[in-house]
Amino acid sequence: MPEYTIGEPIADTRAPEGPIEDRWSTRKFAAKLVNPANRRKHRVIVVGTGLAGGSAGATLAEQGYHVVQFCFQDSPRRAHSVAAQGGINAAKNYRNDGDSVHRLFYDTVKGGDFRSRESNVHRLAEVSAQIIDQAVAQGVPFAREYGGLLDTRSFGGVQVQRTFYARGQTGQQLLIGAYQALSRQIDAGTVELHPRTEMLDLVVIDGRARGIVARDLVTGEITTHLADAVVLATGGYGNVFYLSTNAKGSNASAVWRAHKRGAYFANPCFTQIHPTCIPRSGDHQSKLTLMSESLRNDGRIWVPKEKGDPRPPAQIPEDERDYYLERQYPSFGNLVPRDIASRAAKNVCDAGFGVGPGGLGVYLDFADAIARLGRPAVEARYGNLFDMYQRITAENPYEVPMRIYPAIHYTMGGLWVDYDLQSNVPGLFVIGEANFSDHGANRLGASALMQGLADGYFVLPATLNDYIGRGGFADVTAENPAVVEAQTEVQSRIDRLLAVNGTRSVDSFHRELGLMMWDHCGMARTAEGLRKALERIPELRAEFWRDVRIPGTGEELNQELEKAGRVADFLELAELLLLDALVREESCGGHFREEHQTPDGEAARDDENFSHVSAWEYGETPVLHKEPLNFEYVHPTQRSYT
Repeated sequence: MPEYTIGEPIADTRAPEGPIEDRWSTRKFAAKLVNPANRRKHRVIVVGTGLAGGSAGATLAEQGYHVVQFCFQDSPRRAHSVAAQGGINAAKNYRNDGDSVHRLFYDTVKGGDFRSRESNVHRLAEVSAQIIDQAVAQGVPFAREYGGLLDTRSFGGVQVQRTFYARGQTGQQLLIGAYQALSRQIDAGTVELHPRTEMLDLVVIDGRARGIVARDLVTGEITTHLADAVVLATGGYGNVFYLSTNAKGSNASAVWRAHKRGAYFANPCFTQIHPTCIPRSGDHQSKLTLMSESLRNDGRIWVPKEKGDPRPPAQIPEDERDYYLERQYPSFGNLVPRDIASRAAKNVCDAGFGVGPGGLGVYLDFADAIARLGRPAVEARYGNLFDMYQRITAENPYEVPMRIYPAIHYTMGGLWVDYDLQSNVPGLFVIGEANFSDHGANRLGASALMQGLADGYFVLPATLNDYIGRGGFADVTAENPAVVEAQTEVQSRIDRLLAVNGTRSVDSFHRELGLMMWDHCGMARTAEGLRKALERIPELRAEFWRDVRIPGTGEELNQELEKAGRVADFLELAELLLLDALVREESCGGHFREEHQTPDGEAARDDENFSHVSAWEYGETPVLHKEPLNFEYVHPTQRSYT
């Protein structure tokens, strides 16, 4: 096993004591306030303009802070949140089907396989209802029932209908809502927007986060931006696997550079596999495409009962089909959580029952839904998703079943934060997918949008106020030695990348890294495979710095240079991810160690030894700090969806 050391335990000291339903209101009341006139004197940097970053920037600016906001896209509207399809959870109980704040809290803790903080999750459930009201007020066109009330549907891991949606475009519509709020502040001059600009380092002065170093992606200019607090809302690190449902530009550089400046990285091995993605079609692919989990409301998942059955699906009789999720998990059927649905698909394909090229696919069939509801009703619910599938595969899902297979999607790990969403580096706040805080070892569907907007609209504005209100901000300038050092290191790294002048493309290294990560740290993990990957990573990293080829210069638009910096970070992050997976000698949620499973093939947790957050400190020898997890309201049990 690679070397690491055990450091002092870490604790979340910001969550109040007392009844869980009172903790958020207690924390808000105890937080320091900053009067409106004084807020104008403070600058806050927000990196990222997706749902978390866009909502945070708009809300902080509305409060009166001067917000300096960055995105590497040409517009905030191109943030990857736009790709979220299926919906957003909220405990409004419009269906009168037994939902409540407590049930959403319970489902999320259970769905995360008891590896999340109760206090954070309960706050998320509380705030969820406010998010819907906020979005409706902004004009987000949620689907409505015939009578005009907001419509809801089910998602995996729950038995109620709490997911609000806008056809298959929920992320896009919510992002437009946040973007218009942000645009209002840009026009008012309270938000200073820097598009096509990438954060490349964090500036830490006297132990506090005080700014960032960034590169203009069009001109190559390196600049330093200083503030009283820094907020990272930069998404997840799923592209460490190369093929994922993430946009190609999605990367981990911001959080990784912050990690190297002292911020702890928590639970990096908790990566989510999404069960309903279009299967890969060959080595030429650069990304995978998600088919919304909402399709599992009406689509039935099956494989032929005969191995390698060559017949088209329409020619396979009903009694020769295995609706394996309905058979194995009768209470939840096709709506089991993502980790369970993904492993079940892998198991039937590994056993030889898969369909399509290489047998790496299962059917998602809408024939029953079309017969029951009629094609117009199915089109109204999922039409844009069906159109997308047909454009990609040249198959009509109204006439033949979709073929799906699991793929890397979301990352539950991220920078460690306390209840205030502040990292262990004072002044560095981390929100949305970039932090680790709410989902444990597996995120339930339709909860990513919920967390991003909860953090940005409702949680961060209260807790950042408290940080600013406590004061103690010395003036800092670009001449400060820590600022000069950070900017110099960024320039040196760019110069080093451009000087290699090797023979291999950046993508070739990224593809090799991703395949190795998928094979050894994907849906199933073993100690042998993890050790094998850990042996190869340092070799691959050395080859990268010896033989990568980056044409062009650093004083221009240079997408190969952009990618090279991100892949260099992935080559370091991957090693920590593998180490975390090797150290965590249990199975939980999306982290499935084959050595640790129940007799019927389900994840076998080890609560005695691993009921903790693994928070890693950067160093030549990584240091593991453990945060114990305490469960007062939802007691850990073996998850059952049968």
